[in-house]
Amino acid sequence: VQLQASGGGLVQAGGSLRLSCAGSGRTFSRFTTGWFRQAPGKEREFVGSISASGGTSYYADSVKGRFTISRDNAKNTVYLQMNSLKPEDTAVYYCASGIRGSWPRTNDWEYDYWGQGTQVTVSS
Repeated sequence: VQLQASGGGLVQAGGSLRLSCAGSGRTFSRFTTGWFRQAPGKEREFVGSISASGGTSYYADSVKGRFTISRDNAKNTVYLQMNSLKPEDTAVYYCASGIRGSWPRTNDWEYDYWGQGTQVTVSS
């Protein structure tokens, strides 16, 4: 499985962005996909995850109600819709795919495949 994250950019506080994670390989649609982020000088943190079918999603408290994850398995793509963005959302965002551990897979060791990351910068 290879992952390609895209859609990052610069946005003002209160704005929106949609990130995409395009996967290749037959197993992408059979694995949980997670989103993580890493701000400068901070540990990588879990943002949210979506089940293989897309029927269930789970979010970190810091983004709940503002971010939504969806997937289109016909296109092998997972999306992260980010609304009401705050300066503290500034980070490099990574998508990951895997089936280790158990749902909702909030730990990075539960994922085998990672995208390259896309920068999101929110100005105040």
